Amino acid sequence: MDQTVAERIKRDIADNDVLLYMKGTPVFPQCGFSAAVVQVLSQLGVKFKGIDILVDPALRQGIKEFSNWPTIPQLYVKGEFVGGCDIVREMYEAGELQELLQDKGVAFGDAA
Repeated sequence: MDQTVAERIKRDIADNDVLLYMKGTPVFPQCGFSAAVVQVLSQLGVKFKGIDILVDPALRQGIKEFSNWPTIPQLYVKGEFVGGCDIVREMYEAGELQELLQDKGVAFGDAA
């Protein structure tokens, strides 16, 4: 992976409490999986930054190598890789995502 891409990924993750590498943008997701994660975060009232990997092929490949995770979207909370669409959805349905956000001190819902 290109060193510049790795530095950018590290900086993005460090600068944002909740970060979603996705296809498209939070307002206009370009795939159903990205849309599903945006929907979960929106239902929880979580403020997050979405980064569109479709505009930068080096970033698209780089984030997969960085996380050692083959698919997009990828959710990070306070620097920790949480997972992709299926994991985020399962955690949300089980209440585990809400617990993670609370444990990490991320405001959501009425507290956001």
